[in-house]
Amino acid sequence: MAQFSETINLAQQLIREASVSPEDGDCQKIMAEYLEGLGFDVEHMPFGPVKNLWATRTGSSGGPLMVFAGHTDVVPPGPLTEWQIPPYSADIADNTLHGRGAADMKGSLAAMMTASRRFLADTDYHGTLAFLITSDEEDAADDGTVRVMDELERRGIIIDYCLIGEPSSSTRLGDVIRVGRRGSLNGTLTVRGIQGHVAYPDDGRNPIHEFAPALAQLVTQTWDDGNEFFPATSFQISNIHAGTGANNIIPGELTVEFNFRFSTESTEKSLKSMTEAIISKHSSDWAIEWKLSGPPFLTEGGELISTVENVIRERLDCEAELSTSGGTSDGRFIAPRGIDVVEFGPCNKTIHKVNEQVSIIELDQLSLAYEDILRELLSR
Repeated sequence: MAQFSETINLAQQLIREASVSPEDGDCQKIMAEYLEGLGFDVEHMPFGPVKNLWATRTGSSGGPLMVFAGHTDVVPPGPLTEWQIPPYSADIADNTLHGRGAADMKGSLAAMMTASRRFLADTDYHGTLAFLITSDEEDAADDGTVRVMDELERRGIIIDYCLIGEPSSSTRLGDVIRVGRRGSLNGTLTVRGIQGHVAYPDDGRNPIHEFAPALAQLVTQTWDDGNEFFPATSFQISNIHAGTGANNIIPGELTVEFNFRFSTESTEKSLKSMTEAIISKHSSDWAIEWKLSGPPFLTEGGELISTVENVIRERLDCEAELSTSGGTSDGRFIAPRGIDVVEFGPCNKTIHKVNEQVSIIELDQLSLAYEDILRELLSR
């Protein structure tokens, strides 16, 4: 039987836990036992149905607080019949680890732990190394990292650097690191009309007809032009519904769900104001429910970015592209508090897909890169 590294064995243990968000299974128990064995003080911080873990190990006083952040929850596997290898078996074939969460992001969690073990075994370091782990990143994210950060802030704990193990890489390990993310603003619009018979349109008011010109303006509106770090803000409709199913009834109500992915050139307030002004021009009876998933954030310059870039260059022989692309991450709850945040993890080609997988060679390299980053930041 082939022998695999400690990083791969840990990743397999985590993948075998069917931790569909906000469930954790025993992932944080596995992590807690491992970290306690390294001398970490482990604190469990459950909020509602969500499990969170905060673990710290302090060296010499006066140094920075460096946090590894990540999540143990995963998205549902989808149709099981389409998986070539069962999603929670964590089997290895052709130097590839298969399973839900292999890339997003249980592989990164395993690499963080083994990097920490090697670093702590032979390094006289200063400052504090910490882990902030949640089971609520892929779902609502209401009781996860944001709640832990609120509690840490209440205690007066100041984080200097945060490295999140999100799968940032594109075609090879280290070719992309994320230094920010666009904001995400969701809206649910209800346009109310008057239901009636289609043969008597004067007795009804069709909310679809009212919304149609507003829709045309919304999808062609230039919200901003972006900047050197962010593309222009985008508007996308995800769901739209009206009618009873009958073809002879004017519907009485239209519901539209939409999303903004926005740059630092726009704000939650400006997007709401512009949207509502456009709708008001065309509809007389409407309402919107808004939900901000997170504001845009950006880490510019600083020691963390340069350290990660240098390690990728020297360890992986790769020049990293600094990017703000992709969806949201828990960095949106950390960076706005004045903390340097970088996302660096394995390739993301298969995340959230059937047959998610990651190269075991890349996971072992990732662990070594994480170790190098710790040495650069905490051994000076």
